[in-house]
Amino acid sequence: MNSFEITKIGVEQLVPLQEIGRTTFLHTFSSTDTEENMDIYLNHAFSAEKLTTELENPNSEFYFATQNEVVIGYLKVNFGAAQTEIQDANSVEIERIYVLQDYHGRQVGQLLFEKALAIAKQKKVDFIWLGVWEENHRALRFYTKNGFVAFDSHIFLMGDEAQTDIMMKLEL
Repeated sequence: MNSFEITKIGVEQLVPLQEIGRTTFLHTFSSTDTEENMDIYLNHAFSAEKLTTELENPNSEFYFATQNEVVIGYLKVNFGAAQTEIQDANSVEIERIYVLQDYHGRQVGQLLFEKALAIAKQKKVDFIWLGVWEENHRALRFYTKNGFVAFDSHIFLMGDEAQTDIMMKLEL
């Protein structure tokens, strides 16, 4: 049975956020990045200090996807000045949608995306945007299937390696 719940989280869920963040990022990218670059990224992006700051930012929201109270994925959305690049008051950024590998293909990512879409509609913004690594073909197919189109690119530093992210947007 695929009964998943999507719930907003706060700083009191810091540890499970660190765990799901590290696990999903590692599983998604460890085969394509060096161990050293992976360690640098994981130690920075999922540090208690960085995540606490993000969780306390009123222009960012995190959501867990759970099944039977077990965290199986998460979503991070940003508004206004919390957005990583565009920072347009008429947009919402999906910074992260990650799902545990065992739950791929079970609509968890789609539910998290639909939560982001509902937030964007509630905020009455003009578009949702995101950046996705050009080699993450699974994610590119997912976002294209959901109506996103590429509009630009930017560099994402993975440790000491510069990688290209495709910037995509969905007009609402």
